[in-house]
Amino acid sequence: MSEMKKVLIITYLPYATPRITGLAKYLPDFDWDPLIMTPHCFRRTDLELRLIETPYRDAFSLLRRILGLKPGEDDLRRQVKARFGVNSKKSLLDYILTAGGAILNYPDAERGWKSFAISEGSKIIENEGINAIISSSSPVTSHLIAKELKTRYKIPWVADLRDLWSQNHNYYYGPLRRLIDRRLELKTLAKADAIVTVSQPWAEKLSTLHKGKTVYAITSGFDPAEINIPPASLTPKFTITHTGSIYPGKQNFSKFFTALRDLISDGTIDRNNFEVRLYGPEQAWLTLEIREYRLGDIVRQYGMMSRKTAIAKQRESHLLLHLSWEGCEQAGYSYKLFEYLAARRPIISIGLGNDMTEELLNETKAGVHFSTLDDIKCELTKLYQEYSLSGEISYGGNESIICRYDHRVTAMKFVETLNRVA
Repeated sequence: MSEMKKVLIITYLPYATPRITGLAKYLPDFDWDPLIMTPHCFRRTDLELRLIETPYRDAFSLLRRILGLKPGEDDLRRQVKARFGVNSKKSLLDYILTAGGAILNYPDAERGWKSFAISEGSKIIENEGINAIISSSSPVTSHLIAKELKTRYKIPWVADLRDLWSQNHNYYYGPLRRLIDRRLELKTLAKADAIVTVSQPWAEKLSTLHKGKTVYAITSGFDPAEINIPPASLTPKFTITHTGSIYPGKQNFSKFFTALRDLISDGTIDRNNFEVRLYGPEQAWLTLEIREYRLGDIVRQYGMMSRKTAIAKQRESHLLLHLSWEGCEQAGYSYKLFEYLAARRPIISIGLGNDMTEELLNETKAGVHFSTLDDIKCELTKLYQEYSLSGEISYGGNESIICRYDHRVTAMKFVETLNRVA
């Protein structure tokens, strides 16, 4: 039996997707023992992983106290807008927050973690015999910490970008700040032994920027222990569920809501036997939009919930809703898509662009993607009629393809990269 090697994973767990905890869960299957370093503000008792929690200084603690905002991982921008009663997607307050953030959030809002993590990371390396480092962003502060530890101890380092840095499709700031971020990105990742990201198109973008660097595409996935087998019982009503955050200006409900309104109006859908559930941070602008389409009794925002609850809600739904990133063909995979694959329920994806989402759904046969109103109405009509006849809708996912996207496969690919650099 091979001797277990140790890898230090540097990540900010409040922001990290299950990609990171899933990776750590299955790395030991391939003779790598993970230690996760994260700020002490993270609290979960259901993870059977070795967490090393460091001190952390919230860069916006004073602002939170002044405005009476909640501490922790809740979205600061959304809280500030709610505090001042701003309900629109874009406003003067959004502009002020973006301009202020460009200055204050450099390189990101978690910069207060860096010094503590470098100090604690040094102790871990000296005491644990670490063989390699993985840093995962966002936040990009994770990479700054890893760069410093790499420089001090000459340990192989793999930088994992779950989101792109200066090339991010959801980049908030202006061109000057982007230029500054680009320079910092080049300087920081120049020290990395390998760069990893979540899709091939993103890997190609990173390779163009970081010339001469080895960049690997390792997609995210789902935990094979969470597959919906045996299938959970479905809700009595025809239920469509969306879980996760919704980004104003980037994801658009208008065609979906128009399709629902029209199908209810012409009697195709019985509004008394139909519901749409949205689980995630509540959005004031979305509440107004639901009212404008006269769907308040059909579409409801249920707010934040635990991940365990979200998975249960996915499993009992007839249909899972995914909103594609508007106008960006290479926006990347939404992590919820992989959770939806584990739920083994049909997926309907709506929006312009994002060929990657459409390609994944076509490959796995787990769902369909639509961009036009007529196509959305046609599909919802077909699915509701199937439900009316049988009480459910059929699921045609290709299990042999879907199983390629589980966390154990992701861990195996990471190990191949670790073994190359270590």
